[in-house]
Amino acid sequence: MFQNGQVPHDKLHLHLEQEYATVIRDFPVLLGRVYIQCPKPEVRAELAENIYEEETGGLVAGAPHPVLFLDFPRGLGMDLGRFEEIVLLPAAARYRAHIDQGTLHSDWEIGAALTTLFIEGNRFERALFDKKVPARPVLSAEEHPLVKHYGLPQDCLRLTQAHGEVEGEHRQAAWRILLDHIDSSCYHRVLGAMDEALEQWLAYRQEVAQACGLEKQVDPSP
Repeated sequence: MFQNGQVPHDKLHLHLEQEYATVIRDFPVLLGRVYIQCPKPEVRAELAENIYEEETGGLVAGAPHPVLFLDFPRGLGMDLGRFEEIVLLPAAARYRAHIDQGTLHSDWEIGAALTTLFIEGNRFERALFDKKVPARPVLSAEEHPLVKHYGLPQDCLRLTQAHGEVEGEHRQAAWRILLDHIDSSCYHRVLGAMDEALEQWLAYRQEVAQACGLEKQVDPSP
């Protein structure tokens, strides 16, 4: 929503707080739930590597990814105390409840799809399989929206840089899990959970956009 700089500076904290509390802060835990439920060693190995990087930054980032996310509000001069007591907006709470249902009370296949594809994925996934489809563009630090429009210092982009380094392998691993290890009989349930996640996510993003003073969501893509 801040890609074009249309969110007022004094409202940007709302977007960052809701994003942090819905999935960023607890993402290693969400992955861990799937890991515990999965009976397949090959999948657990893929998930374990992802969890280790997210929880510790030991492979690339050098610090836990949720901690690095806080570089954004810190660099923008926001009150970090707000990030310790976040109250989710109603649609954000419903979206998070769906993620919790999928990672706690559903088959591991659904949890894996929600975490490694829906949350971590992006709209350029098809480029992994079709070279004719545009790949995700690589932005320079100067072009990052928070730097370009809000004055974030470039040294606060450690999380973005880490994602850039691990994204290729994480995307390949996500698709290996789903295409090589999920039985086709599960596809309809996985797709149903993904469709519901999309519906809930769009409602959540629209709600945050309105809270930030925007009449409609600026960019509906993850």
